Amino acid sequence: MNAADTTYTSAERAAMGSALAAALRGPRGANPLVGAVILSPSGEPLASGYHRGAGTAHAEADAIFEAARQGIDVRGTTMVVTLEPCNHVGRTNPCAQAIIGAGIARVVYAVDDPHDPAAGGARTLRAAGIDVRSGLEAIESTNLNREWFDAVAAKRPFVTLHIAQTLDSRIAAVDGTSQWISSPESLADNHGLRGLIDAILVGTGTVLADNPRLTAREPDGGLSARQPLRAVMGLRDVPPDAAVRGDDGRFRHLPTRDPAEALSTLFADGVRHVMVEGGSSILSTFLAAGLVDELIVYLAPTLLGSGTPALNDLGISTLADAQHWSWDEAGGGSVRTLGNDLRLHLRPNHRAATPPKNSVPGIEAAEPVTGGH
Repeated sequence: MNAADTTYTSAERAAMGSALAAALRGPRGANPLVGAVILSPSGEPLASGYHRGAGTAHAEADAIFEAARQGIDVRGTTMVVTLEPCNHVGRTNPCAQAIIGAGIARVVYAVDDPHDPAAGGARTLRAAGIDVRSGLEAIESTNLNREWFDAVAAKRPFVTLHIAQTLDSRIAAVDGTSQWISSPESLADNHGLRGLIDAILVGTGTVLADNPRLTAREPDGGLSARQPLRAVMGLRDVPPDAAVRGDDGRFRHLPTRDPAEALSTLFADGVRHVMVEGGSSILSTFLAAGLVDELIVYLAPTLLGSGTPALNDLGISTLADAQHWSWDEAGGGSVRTLGNDLRLHLRPNHRAATPPKNSVPGIEAAEPVTGGH
């Protein structure tokens, strides 16, 4: 390793900070948060981009597109990006090829992509004669996507847990009524999320009590173009006339009470992002198992005083064992007002992250660990 491998210019360091900030504008889920900045040969920032979610342009391509929109020639420039450029064809073309095609001369990235199909972009870039360095702000980039890295390593879907509750943490009144605790604006936001995820998961109790459709709908009530797989977890049978079954074949019954088993089955079915909804039993089961990567709470300014609590016993008997969560600024901010409700966005607290072992400045991963952004 030579000195150039471990030395970054002040412009590159500032650009990585901007790329990390840009990445936070995207949503969490099946893909990591990624930001990119293009620098001129003299170190001036020319354009930036970020990944807006599954199926959209990746951060690198977004930055190249933005530069082209402004009429900027990016040949001979440097791209600074928070994750190794991907190397595979998925819903979009490989970022490594987009960089090569644009004529970018240098790439500085933070951490290696641990996702098998996407990894190897650095190797492809080097083979094309591009100067590639890695490791800049590796810890910060790893922390940015800590939950996504964990899900990839465990070969399970990224898990979003959704709760709609009153101020006193009730999800239904004593008589079982729960429609509608959330405001119309919160409901619309939730349906927007449903249109982005791969699967929505509830328990059999919710199906038997509420007979939900679990579809993603537009504000006018029509079905959204993209629909999640409708999954039901539990040992009880799902009635043949249950609305959740639908008529499009996108229904899955998971006859288990084990959340890890349910996630493993969904992963094998190709699901990479699942949203857990429903009653206090399934919500508590996933939280108690430590299998929630993102928590979204719609908090209504309503008091019931009694009724169904949002959560059951999590197995916590002392404050020292309490679950702690952090406010998450990704995808629109940690606290937003939706109608009369507050939308709270949180992620689990973690110890300080350690970058993947191959994310050492100047060293390319010899073997990828395990899908990409």
